[in-house]
Amino acid sequence: MTISTFPPSVAVAEKMADPARRSVRIWLGMVAALIVLMVIVGGATRLTGSGLSITEWRPVTGMLLPLTETSWLAEFEKYRATPQYQLLNHGMTLGEFQFIYLWEWGHRQLGRLIGFIYLLPLLWFAYRGVVRGRFLATLLAIGLLGGAQGGIGWIMVASGLEPGMTAVAPIKLMLHLVAACGLFVAVVWIAVGLRDRHARIAVPARLRITGSIAVAAILVQIALGALVAGLNAGMSFNTWPLMAERLIPDSFTLLQVSPWWRNLVESTALVQFNHRVGAYLLLALVVWHAIDAARAAPGSKTVRMARVLAGLVLAQAAIGIMTLLLFAPLWAALLHQAMAVLLLGHAVAHRRMMSPARVFPVQPASA
Repeated sequence: MTISTFPPSVAVAEKMADPARRSVRIWLGMVAALIVLMVIVGGATRLTGSGLSITEWRPVTGMLLPLTETSWLAEFEKYRATPQYQLLNHGMTLGEFQFIYLWEWGHRQLGRLIGFIYLLPLLWFAYRGVVRGRFLATLLAIGLLGGAQGGIGWIMVASGLEPGMTAVAPIKLMLHLVAACGLFVAVVWIAVGLRDRHARIAVPARLRITGSIAVAAILVQIALGALVAGLNAGMSFNTWPLMAERLIPDSFTLLQVSPWWRNLVESTALVQFNHRVGAYLLLALVVWHAIDAARAAPGSKTVRMARVLAGLVLAQAAIGIMTLLLFAPLWAALLHQAMAVLLLGHAVAHRRMMSPARVFPVQPASA
């Protein structure tokens, strides 16, 4: 059974808007790719301990690098007043400081670049009448959330500048990463929705439900992964499938902090265990979803995308195990993080393609 085609007048309008739709889709695809890169660079910044090297938030003047030895020494002096330097990096040379400074500066510059690449084309599309109405309002809201992400990033950094802190607060690191992934989900959802419309195989509602649960579960796994990174939990319990020589560690191992609920974000053992269990549940979910899709819509693109989703989750689990067993080297940890975002993107695209076709308010550019 296929979804009925649009009336002739709508079909003509759709055909006229195709070039404009393609332009908007390419633009959003570029933004999505840059967000993936941003997450990878952010992960490298965290794992190299570079995130606290710039101790001020200067949205405009912060674009400029220190260009003289005097300005470099001034920045270094600010960093030397931080707990991270005093407790962890005491005796660091200027050259070593410049290395971590450039990582953090590059991370912030990439954020600014994404802002420009999002805002300027959006203004042009709005000016030419390509996007309008609710669609324009939606795109503007995404842009505002992207701008707020810079503020969330600074809140995260400021948490690491507090007395006694040598890294950012894990829960604020998690918030920053989940917010970035939320923006990525929104951009991918819209971009995929702008693909050319053809008749689609109708799928049962349960496939859309399990597809949505898969997207949510991947986001939860990413959030748990951020806590693992924030607590350096990947450097402990480096065995699999056993953890502390058991499949399920005892409560003394898991519940190290009082009151008990703080263990959810502060216990390295419980955070890692939750991440492991989440991976098992996610894998079971996507395998079941792929089997169900094959029964409900055999031979369809939905089945192919569901199988790819299951394969990606399996590959991600293998990368996670490898990262754990190798004591989380930088390259493996970054691969694991990048794969998580790509997996999220595929899950969102898969879920979007199962939604009924609809006309998007994209118009040909005005003369």
